[in-house]
Amino acid sequence: MSMDLKKLNELFLPLSPLERIKTLYSHFDEKDILYTSSFGATAIYLLHLISQARPQQKVHFLDTTFHFAETLAYRNMVKERFGLTVVDILPDPTQNALSHEEKMWKTDPDLCCMVNKIVPMDAVKVNYKVWISGLIGYQTHFRSDMNVFNERQGMLKFHPLIDQKASDVQTYFEQYDLPEHPLKKQGYYSIGCSHCTRKGEGRSGRWQGKAKTECGLHT
Repeated sequence: MSMDLKKLNELFLPLSPLERIKTLYSHFDEKDILYTSSFGATAIYLLHLISQARPQQKVHFLDTTFHFAETLAYRNMVKERFGLTVVDILPDPTQNALSHEEKMWKTDPDLCCMVNKIVPMDAVKVNYKVWISGLIGYQTHFRSDMNVFNERQGMLKFHPLIDQKASDVQTYFEQYDLPEHPLKKQGYYSIGCSHCTRKGEGRSGRWQGKAKTECGLHT
């Protein structure tokens, strides 16, 4: 790490999201930077910024095998439109098959996320020092307490959009005429795996009826 966490946040907080991303690469080597995208409802905001600031940056996509067909089609469309290099991260095939057979998302959603998201992601994370994420503070109470940089389990988390307001996101979409996720028009505002996503404002459509608001990747 080129400087401590406090100094990094002091330096990056006054910057715009685009400036934050550009500045990141002056402090860290590209080979040490991991960028993941869900290709969800707001993901294209950061994808567009990355395509401007660092078009060669690889985009890792966690393919749980439970995504909506619309999400996969959207991923492919955005990839072609912005000329992105997308790398799929897949869970262990045996464990993934078991989660399908046992409908694990119904009986133990935390275990389902562990098998299909956290474990495969952990195997990738060990190769990097900085993780770029598109989390935005207004999305959940947990995220509202985050800073531009946070440290978790020895890894630096970089959230260039963390202090953006919903109006900022909407303005950016309109300014650059960004295509929305096709499910957004149907009332889905937070889009993850199909079996744990329902229509609803904010994160209200995720894990409905369960005391769960995060999959565990960022907590």
